[in-house]
Amino acid sequence: MTPPLRIAVLLSGGGLTLQNLQNQIVAGKLHAQIVFVGANKHDAYGLERAKGMNVPTFAITKKEAGSLEEFSKCLFDRCREAKADLVILGGFLTLILVPDDFAGRVMNIHPALIPAFCGKGFYGQYVHEAVLAAGVKVTGCTVHFADNVYDHGPIILQRAVPVYENDTPQTLSSRVFAEECDAYPEAIRLFAEGRLKIEGKRVHVLPSEAKVM
Repeated sequence: MTPPLRIAVLLSGGGLTLQNLQNQIVAGKLHAQIVFVGANKHDAYGLERAKGMNVPTFAITKKEAGSLEEFSKCLFDRCREAKADLVILGGFLTLILVPDDFAGRVMNIHPALIPAFCGKGFYGQYVHEAVLAAGVKVTGCTVHFADNVYDHGPIILQRAVPVYENDTPQTLSSRVFAEECDAYPEAIRLFAEGRLKIEGKRVHVLPSEAKVM
């Protein structure tokens, strides 16, 4: 049996995505191991969740690091130390520079259908408020490979969610997050199986018999 995929998770808040991934692992639905959790806030509750999982943690602010470059280096150095195969951005609310050795190995999930309602300032409830204000009928979530621009990298998969007449940002957020809980593990499984091939801005999902080596 192949060894579990080694995952590092970077977060800024409560760590709901981290918890979902751990639940999937414990349930035997995701053949992976969370080996490191990093945060850009020392009081991020996700760090407490990680400690409860006996996962090493590290926190540093961009101000403490002194620059975006050094901030990114500090976090990715620890991902390297943990021998992470894949870095997951799980509610990580700051830009990070992806080094060359992690290109195509950093994933993000966004609570809308990119390229709509995305970019700097579009996160959390702000996204759902904007969706409702625009009057669109469909929203959803997007899993993509991260690059050095907010919500910009090649899209892996998307899930659509209807917008109802009586929706509030809270009710809409709840339904979108339910889809996120399924979509993110699926994207990780496809990565672990070697079935994601990046060509420019496109990600091709290969059949199981045609894995990327």
